[in-house]
Amino acid sequence: MDNEKITRRGLLSGAGQAALGLGMMGASGLTPVYGAQNGRAAHDYGVNFGEEAFLPKRVSAQEKVNVALIGCGGQGMSNLNTFIARPDVNVVAVCDPDAKHMGKAAITVEDKTDKAPAQIKDFRKLLERKDIDLVINATPDHWHALVAISAFQAGKDIFTEKPISHDIVEGRQMVNHATKLKRVVQVGTWQRSLQQFLDATAYVRSGKLGKINLCRAWKVQDPNAAVMGKETTKAIPAELDYDLWVGPAAMVPYQDNRCHYKFRWYFNFAGGMTGDWGVHMIDTVLQGMNATDDFVMPTKVMSLGGKFFSGADDDRTTPDTQIALIEFPGWMLQWEVHVGNTKTGPNGLAAAGATGRDHGALFIGSQGSVLVDRTGWSIFDAAGNPVEKPAPIDMGQKMSGLPAHVAELIASTKSRGTTRANIASMHKTTTICHLANLAYQAQNVLHWDAAKEVVTNDPKAMKNLSYQREYRKGWTLPKA
Repeated sequence: MDNEKITRRGLLSGAGQAALGLGMMGASGLTPVYGAQNGRAAHDYGVNFGEEAFLPKRVSAQEKVNVALIGCGGQGMSNLNTFIARPDVNVVAVCDPDAKHMGKAAITVEDKTDKAPAQIKDFRKLLERKDIDLVINATPDHWHALVAISAFQAGKDIFTEKPISHDIVEGRQMVNHATKLKRVVQVGTWQRSLQQFLDATAYVRSGKLGKINLCRAWKVQDPNAAVMGKETTKAIPAELDYDLWVGPAAMVPYQDNRCHYKFRWYFNFAGGMTGDWGVHMIDTVLQGMNATDDFVMPTKVMSLGGKFFSGADDDRTTPDTQIALIEFPGWMLQWEVHVGNTKTGPNGLAAAGATGRDHGALFIGSQGSVLVDRTGWSIFDAAGNPVEKPAPIDMGQKMSGLPAHVAELIASTKSRGTTRANIASMHKTTTICHLANLAYQAQNVLHWDAAKEVVTNDPKAMKNLSYQREYRKGWTLPKA
């Protein structure tokens, strides 16, 4: 497809007041707002503090990394601003099938760097450019695999958003291609670069909690963001190439309530809250319960839930209420999603002041418990009393979420080292999230063979969307 050219003046003046209003609606993606009460996604929590500590002081032209952004929505803009802040990064191109999203990203780059990036609607055309070293993959979930694999094949390193894949089969192919082609990948699970998560999981690994038989992880969704309502088909906005946006997914008529941000709540495009937040909180549990990030995988998974808050007539297809029980050798994980009322979260430590948390991971041991979320972490003894925390891990400087995550990626592209949120490890975390959704879709307790990545007791379950999908005509998942 041809390059999309939108000048800054043309975007702001030619589109009129209505278009300008749509353009400004994305401003919260430029300056993330704290709190699920705003109905935003996981990336809106704490991504922009402490950036200066991770920026190089002097950079030669030869040391700069040329970066392109694919996917210019809220998540893409959040990532873009962190990359732009680095003096060792040049943003040379932006890409999106929505011309308004792409135009806003181009304006941001030009305003902050005085250089206008190329605007390219089709990611395949963008990847043909030889001057691009690294790609930010901030597309909707159903696009992550194809964009990433295409980038690997084009010789690009990548920062790819979570969950890495739409389904388990896609994730395996992403790992295979990245390994075969020796590409550096950082997955956008920046909690792995946030100090309190590093400290909390290190404490759990120390063994001081005694025997841990049960862990809990959860996310409470804002009621205002949970309801999609019932909409009818409408005309596709002129600025959106909807056929390209749908890509390999099954074609469905355009509706506002299942495009852009809201795609998360449809199995055709994503994995609901389990895919959106499970990869963060379940990953934290796995980090604590394993000595390395080569995680031991579960043997059985079951999950129940439904649209108990939004209602049966709501257009969303993923559950707004879901509980998954995941059995590992020697311990269990309970994953919970519900809507509203953080005061009744499943942390089990209300007496210790642990209420009011809309997300978290809890490790329950015979000698005490550890609770961690994005506000900090706490230790409790076996009676539920607070315990003084040890000093933070000395990692040279305080780790600070997305800025540290991006800094490590840039360094790894030069050293060719393994990143903190590498794709092989994050495929394991993401597979567990997909298994929770797969058990929900199959309505069965699934027995999992981790070595073969197959369900052994119910092969028909693997025909569901969280395991694999049939690509729409014209699109193919490359195999490696």
